[in-house]
Amino acid sequence: MAAPTTALHMTGHLAPVPDEIDAVDLPVEGVLPPELIGRYLRNGPNPLPGEPSRHWFTGHGMVHGIRLREGRAEWYRNRWVRTKALAGESMISPTGRVDHSVGVANTHVIAHAGRIMALVESSFPHVLTPELGTVGPFDFDGRLTTAMTAHPKTDPVTGELHFFGYGFAPPFLTYHRLSAAGELVTSAEITVPGPTMMHDFAITDRHAVFLDLPMTFSLQRLATGMPYGWDDSYGARIGVMPLDRPGEVRWFDVDPAYVFHVGNAHTDAAGRVVLDAARYAPADAVAMWDGLPNSSGHDPAGHAAAAAATGAARLHRWTLDPATGAVTETPLADRPVEFPTVDDERVGRDARYRYAVADTGDSAGIVKFDAVTGSVAEHTVGADTVAGEAVFVPSAAADRAEDDGWLLTITTRRDGSASQLLVLDATDVGGLPVAAVTLPRGVPSGFHGSWITDEEIGG
Repeated sequence: MAAPTTALHMTGHLAPVPDEIDAVDLPVEGVLPPELIGRYLRNGPNPLPGEPSRHWFTGHGMVHGIRLREGRAEWYRNRWVRTKALAGESMISPTGRVDHSVGVANTHVIAHAGRIMALVESSFPHVLTPELGTVGPFDFDGRLTTAMTAHPKTDPVTGELHFFGYGFAPPFLTYHRLSAAGELVTSAEITVPGPTMMHDFAITDRHAVFLDLPMTFSLQRLATGMPYGWDDSYGARIGVMPLDRPGEVRWFDVDPAYVFHVGNAHTDAAGRVVLDAARYAPADAVAMWDGLPNSSGHDPAGHAAAAAATGAARLHRWTLDPATGAVTETPLADRPVEFPTVDDERVGRDARYRYAVADTGDSAGIVKFDAVTGSVAEHTVGADTVAGEAVFVPSAAADRAEDDGWLLTITTRRDGSASQLLVLDATDVGGLPVAAVTLPRGVPSGFHGSWITDEEIGG
């Protein structure tokens, strides 16, 4: 009898770590900008030691944190999010009821209204302390009755947090809005044909933008560990909802595709909604989904980010006209990328630059896309290393240019042996790192994170 093989999402740069550690006074190459005063936190799946894991997406949330202050990397620590799922509870009761207080909290970590929240799209957020301890699940004083997306959007002008919840049972889609003070003030159900995997969405200064795409729920797929998959029969639509009329959505039919991650959106001078995202064409979506790391032995070398010729996403633009119903689609770049990000101060507004992860398997790095010139600059980390999502941190200059700031990313050797926090000059992405912090362990390639200043959480 052949010996059982280890699932590939449990090996190399994806391999979970077995414990929680603390380290202080981390080694720094180069010079950390003294303006960087805060915490870089990044979330990702990390099964418990010895725990079987059928799919990369389903591991328990673990947040890795690096504390920067006055040119020093003061500490690194990692903590599992202490969820009910970590304690062995199921989010599905014996009667079939969904308990949104149970979830793995493994996808993102953000700050809003003084709260640090670990997010996964199947459950309530979990509040964390600044030291990464778990306070517990949070339903906004009983007002949240659906799951919360892992990709909420903060309006940089109003401070409001816009998000949605989706599910495999009605209501399939619900829009929500938090005030700048963190109070849930709006919830509105949105009608869609069925249960789709809506991972991300966008806002403009006037609209919310929803992606109703053909990745649908099926009970038959549960055996694979992920109950969603490509569905040719579902169709593809993008919905535009005026923020002052919650629940009223104008739908635009688009070419079939899938989107994990939005780059940004804005409303142009003509009132049209312009949406940029990392788009998978149908064949690429199927190849990507089938290749995601799971116990059957596939390995995409990253969360839909292995930028091989097949199964890769590319930056794409949709221009949607609510007045006429017209929609145009435009490829922005042929380069395969994932994890697109933007300056948080430009969310929902016209932005010149996008940042993303590129990985061909032979080379990996961070790319900067200029929407005005179409040019792409890249910081390469080499063939033996992978880069994570690049988070933009603005400089403190009052009159700064859009790209005046830094990009923070955790890089990990493909064999999982070592990691660094890289600080790149966003104005010169292709140049040498401004600083590199050596982390005390290999940090598994994960999903999403945030730069959280002391002011956001009170120190």
